[in-house]
Amino acid sequence: MNSPQLQRGVFLALLAIVTVAFLWVLMPFFGAVLWGVSLAILFTPLYKWLLRKMRGKPNAAALSTLAICLVIVILPLAMIGVSLVQEVALVTQSIRSGQINFAAYFQQILAATPQWLLNLVERFNLGDAAAWQARISTIAGQGSQLIASQALAIGQNTFDFVVSFFVMLYLLYFLVRDGASLSKTMRDALPLAKPHTHYLLNKFTTVIRATIKGNVAVAVAQGALGGLAFWFLGVQGALLWAVLMAFLSLLPAVGAALIWGPVAIYFLATGHFWQGGILIFVGVFVIGLVDNILRPVLVGKDTQMPDYIVLMSTIGGMAIFGINGFVIGPVVAALFMAAWSLFADSGHVGTGHEKPADEAEDGRHHGQHGGQHKGQHKG
Repeated sequence: MNSPQLQRGVFLALLAIVTVAFLWVLMPFFGAVLWGVSLAILFTPLYKWLLRKMRGKPNAAALSTLAICLVIVILPLAMIGVSLVQEVALVTQSIRSGQINFAAYFQQILAATPQWLLNLVERFNLGDAAAWQARISTIAGQGSQLIASQALAIGQNTFDFVVSFFVMLYLLYFLVRDGASLSKTMRDALPLAKPHTHYLLNKFTTVIRATIKGNVAVAVAQGALGGLAFWFLGVQGALLWAVLMAFLSLLPAVGAALIWGPVAIYFLATGHFWQGGILIFVGVFVIGLVDNILRPVLVGKDTQMPDYIVLMSTIGGMAIFGINGFVIGPVVAALFMAAWSLFADSGHVGTGHEKPADEAEDGRHHGQHGGQHKGQHKG
């Protein structure tokens, strides 16, 4: 009755059930776990360096790593968050009082727009000026309500955020300290060939490290430059627009231009030519160059993914998972490409045609020299 096949089937079913149940239990802390794992991967090299300097004291090295992470990453973000909440409250009040009136701004742009251009817009059935003004008024009203609701939600969810924050710190400490042993346990437990497991886990850590370093560096640089430009030109709510530009810069290619572009158009349409010229120059030749130079170096070079894959996976990930998606999307895309690359090079996984260990060790050369290694080992 209790055949080995039946016992194995029951055990695998039990394993799947308890795994799903465990993930379900962790779902309330999904963001905390994700960022704990991501920061652990990012700061593991620093921990190893401190461990050597402290002569093999893992607890002290892990605590020091956690303190450095707090000082250079978490505390600055917390300070910006507090200032941002205050800025959002001021901007929301200005919108409600009419001091900031997007419909009036749009009317000024329409008044400065040549008649031939308005006729061209109407000829292509894109709507008349009155219809567009009505749409802008509706969008502005909805936008102000959204900003106010989000500010209220931030205040109401403070307790949940604090709990998740300390869970992340607690998890980060143990992942930094015990990351090597946990990684080895995972490699041994996965039912894959060792070279495949090593290659996929390396790809996972490489993409997370490159995505966080690259996207965060680009976001901080573009947001700071755009915010400074807005502050210099006297745009109200410069910090809020800087944060929005930093957030939108997570989308490659388009990002920050969605914020500074309309403001530059408004400046030009209302006769503020030097302000508009300065903003266009900063947007194209400073903010744009940051994206074109830093992102390929910090993101694309390490992930070995085409720019269009990075763009689509980032947008798709953020559409599904929110802010966490800018990490999850590229990771899923990279693992998808890596798994199919292994499948193509090895035939059916587990048939004996395993991927050579030297290719698994170096994922960068995998795509370029996979065919050469394959031919050599067959010979």
